[in-house]
Amino acid sequence: MSGSLQTLNGTPAWVCDIAGPALDGERAAVDIIGDAYGSGARIVVVPLGRLSPDFLTLSTRIAGDAIQKFVNYGLKVAFVGDVSARVAASGALADFVRESNQGRHVLFVADMGELEERIGSRWQE
Repeated sequence: MSGSLQTLNGTPAWVCDIAGPALDGERAAVDIIGDAYGSGARIVVVPLGRLSPDFLTLSTRIAGDAIQKFVNYGLKVAFVGDVSARVAASGALADFVRESNQGRHVLFVADMGELEERIGSRWQE
């Protein structure tokens, strides 16, 4: 396991260690999902430093495939860290992040404080 169960604003969350294996596709997502399920988490928190270098390059489909696994297994997923430079460089990524943050399954937030605020507001089930 490369993470820990934490309670964020009353919600059990599997928080991935930044030093764990890279989230680089479906197999890595399934490994994280297994850890999260075993812990009873309802949300998976992934620091940006845990993402493979191509994760946010949407044409690789890595992000879409991995995120779809989380959604299929009924887990919400939050990516924590500053994506502003990548968003500024890619209109497609900017659209993806904006649309994700308006939904109920995927979030991109700057830090854990912002995540806790979002969990406490409209991002609940």
